[in-house]
Amino acid sequence: MPIVDAHAHIYPEKIASRAVSAVGDFYITSMFGAGTPEDLLAAHASCGVTHAIVHSVATTAKSVESINTFLAKQGAEHPEFIAFGTMHPDVEDKEAEVERALGLGLHGFKLHPDTQKVNMDDPRLMEFYEIIAGRVPLTVHTGDYRYGYSSPERLVNVLKAFPDLVVDAAHLAGWSIYDVGFDVLHENLTSFDNVYVDASSAFTWVGRRHMRELIRMWGAEHVMYGSDYPMWSPAVELENMLGCDLTDDELELVLWKNAERFAGVALA
Repeated sequence: MPIVDAHAHIYPEKIASRAVSAVGDFYITSMFGAGTPEDLLAAHASCGVTHAIVHSVATTAKSVESINTFLAKQGAEHPEFIAFGTMHPDVEDKEAEVERALGLGLHGFKLHPDTQKVNMDDPRLMEFYEIIAGRVPLTVHTGDYRYGYSSPERLVNVLKAFPDLVVDAAHLAGWSIYDVGFDVLHENLTSFDNVYVDASSAFTWVGRRHMRELIRMWGAEHVMYGSDYPMWSPAVELENMLGCDLTDDELELVLWKNAERFAGVALA
């Protein structure tokens, strides 16, 4: 059976150490991995993870092109990787970069409003969503008790404006505010056909019992296993998911079928 890590970050070797340290500083936590493609592949091989949706975040407009080129190259070299590109609100010709990135073989895009310091529903990003809606999926960091950039309320605005946008509302739609993410989206949306959430960066706070509850609240067909590597160990996060006492059918959905459907790829 395939197992897909639906949320993992990779960086070029020459900047990986610096990037990993910056993420650790942002979240005030120690980090598990080195952040390189090779280290992620080794971590996955050690626990039986077969594929990963990989991405990185552009904190400046000028870095978007090089990041997308790097990710596309990694996706081409490693069949284990389902590579997603990045975008930044200040890129002038977003459509041209989207077309270039997709032409390189990228399968979708990832945004992190908090580290990019932009509201998720900023008009500059709404322009981007319009370009990709109905074409390729989007993983977007959602939620942080410290900031409002990526609040679930802003995601509601996005999804109401672009109902064809396929979204992974990362970290159960609300990092550090996991139940709030569920409540806000379910109180304000009538359709969840295109909405997924990944369980990355959540077990430390919600535990296995509440994770099982949240998976069933969302519906197992909407939830994906993810590690948030290099922050956490894919093996430990997988062990936690397997320890949630889910049914075999629920595990199939969470471990790979939902990721396959979300990313638009065939894995089995």
